[in-house]
Amino acid sequence: MNGRRSSVASSAVPSALLSDIRTLIEAARQRAASTVNSELTMLYWRIGQRIHTQVLEGRRADYGEEVVLTLAAQLVKEYGSSFGVKNLRRMVQFAATFPDEQIVVSLIRQLSWTHFIALIPLKDPLQRDYYAQMAGAERWSVRTLRERIDSMLYERTALSKKPGETIAKELATMRDAQRMSPALVMRDPYILDFLGLRDTWQEGDLEAAIIREMESFLLELGAGFSFVARQKRIQIDDEDFHLDLLFYNRKLRRLVAVELKIGEFKAAYKGQMELYLRWLDKHEREPEEASPLGIILCTGKKREQIELLELDKSGIHVAEYLTSLPPRAVLGEKLQQATERARLQIEQREPSEKS
Repeated sequence: MNGRRSSVASSAVPSALLSDIRTLIEAARQRAASTVNSELTMLYWRIGQRIHTQVLEGRRADYGEEVVLTLAAQLVKEYGSSFGVKNLRRMVQFAATFPDEQIVVSLIRQLSWTHFIALIPLKDPLQRDYYAQMAGAERWSVRTLRERIDSMLYERTALSKKPGETIAKELATMRDAQRMSPALVMRDPYILDFLGLRDTWQEGDLEAAIIREMESFLLELGAGFSFVARQKRIQIDDEDFHLDLLFYNRKLRRLVAVELKIGEFKAAYKGQMELYLRWLDKHEREPEEASPLGIILCTGKKREQIELLELDKSGIHVAEYLTSLPPRAVLGEKLQQATERARLQIEQREPSEKS
């Protein structure tokens, strides 16, 4: 009998079996945690919605505050501190900020209650919708979401410079069809403070730093980017050209060429990038892919030249890059000026298009 026990004890558990069972357990735990999170978030929305519509709407502020205080005291006694005054107020804000129950239902599959707490203070509905959609699509942690908000990611996208109607339409397409447009992905400026560049540097130093910090660079580029090649050789008429960096974006389903420049944008850069894009379209693009896009990164932009060259029609995006993160107020002012210029440009273009 003892010999049999010894034999059983000494027989090793197959590693593949143990690994499979661990995977099953972890997956089940994650699903259970996700379900609990979704149910709690939905509960908080319904509580907030009930208080908002039945107690606060159309009532005096002091009356509503008194009811919330009394309600919180009773709920804490019965269900614990999660239903204290501070959290009840957040639930009311949650329901007021996200009044559409169906949108909340779609978001809670990927976002936690803590995600929503980070989103609630955002005043602009389009800005808030962008962060909510991107956080869900890209599986951002709460920390990543806060970092993206702090870096003014939405304000740096090409999308934010478009009319409100267009922004709402593109966000709806991302939510309903799970499809992204280049405007959602492209940004300006790109913040490359992680490269550690100081004082003066050459284009080669910039490229080498990006290769060294590729993971951080991909995160700054945005959703869906993967690295393909450095100094991509392009041979045309027995002449060799070299594209600085080549990426593929799985969200956009297209190649993205990146050229790195020191100094301000020059008109000649357009012809160079167009040559690269047409070569990539002819020799590298797969049948199911869209036409390649180009990003020209410069330390400065001559905006009138860029507007006159109509680079968007060639699939070329020109953006500045910053090697240090400026104070939020400075960055905010810079982005506000860019938005105003973009709106003015749209207003000037509309009369000519109508005529």
